Amino acid sequence: MKFTVARETLLRPLSILAGVVARRHTLPILSHIKIDANEQGLTLTGSDLEVELMWHVGLEHLSSPGSITVPAKKLSDICKSLAEGSILDFELSEHRAVVKSGRSRFVLATLPSSEFPGIQPSQVVQQVSIPQRELLNLIHRNEFAMAKQDVRYYLNGMYFELQSGRLRAVATDGHRLSLANASVEGGEEEPVIMIVPAKAVHELAKLLDNIEEPVSLIFGEQHFQVNTGSSTFVSKHIEGRYPDYERVIPRQGDKLVVCDRLELRQMLSRISILANEKFQGIRLNLSPGTLSVTANNPEQEQAEESMEINYQGDNLEIGFNVGYLIDVMDNIGENIEQIQLALSDPASSALIQAAGGGEALYVVMPMRL
Repeated sequence: MKFTVARETLLRPLSILAGVVARRHTLPILSHIKIDANEQGLTLTGSDLEVELMWHVGLEHLSSPGSITVPAKKLSDICKSLAEGSILDFELSEHRAVVKSGRSRFVLATLPSSEFPGIQPSQVVQQVSIPQRELLNLIHRNEFAMAKQDVRYYLNGMYFELQSGRLRAVATDGHRLSLANASVEGGEEEPVIMIVPAKAVHELAKLLDNIEEPVSLIFGEQHFQVNTGSSTFVSKHIEGRYPDYERVIPRQGDKLVVCDRLELRQMLSRISILANEKFQGIRLNLSPGTLSVTANNPEQEQAEESMEINYQGDNLEIGFNVGYLIDVMDNIGENIEQIQLALSDPASSALIQAAGGGEALYVVMPMRL
């Protein structure tokens, strides 16, 4: 096995693959990536048994084909450390991978590629097409709301619902909920639902580019797959029943607040400086035309600020986790200038979306302060 490849060709694929492979695992080979070299080019594969990524790149020159596995992070770090424009000569010699570039020479341990485990794709249920930009936006608008290591394992991922040309993504950690929609091409009337693990969602976001080029989205019986022009991303799904998210979306809020997204984001950021570090609670005081926000902490420090808003309802005082509100402002969409909050009483959740509606909505539960 011997080939020559440009550093820039490997840089991004290796960086993303290093995130996919298992950090600590009882199987040492899962910290490796599989390298297959042939006349069609180079195929790099990483897996942790739950997520698998295959990436195809071109070669400068192929002397002899072959297949082997090498430590993912070490090869990635070698690539990063080399100068721009470097050319790598890769050769297999006596069960060791020898990487040369200029005056540098690295010898890496290897394991047989025949031992490398892969995820076996299940029966395809539906396949659709969606622009990379749209899928990336769908993920970005929701991924912050996924639970982290919750005992309710089905919350540690993103819920996808495919039906009639629409792909919906939902995430919740039990304290807040995000929901966004995107249009897709293809598919059938029959709905398909799937919970994709959080790690897979995060790694997929790194893989996607903010471009119009479409990707193929495949929903299998036991797997979720995304095919781009140069890569194949496969993830197992989380088995479990996702909560009925429609039930927790408050539709009866009669107190409507419309305000500037960036102005509110900046005010919340300033107020959060003196919020309780543990609970992050702040108070919102609504009165006609004005929103006042206050925060205090156990050191008896206090922050207060107000802004003009479009609101004509009754006075209302309600508490929220300021971090949850900031997350919504950051992820609802950079092109959104005005946002709308729908409230009903101090004990009811807030419904936040773009003024006049949009493809995304957010629910944030109140706090008792």
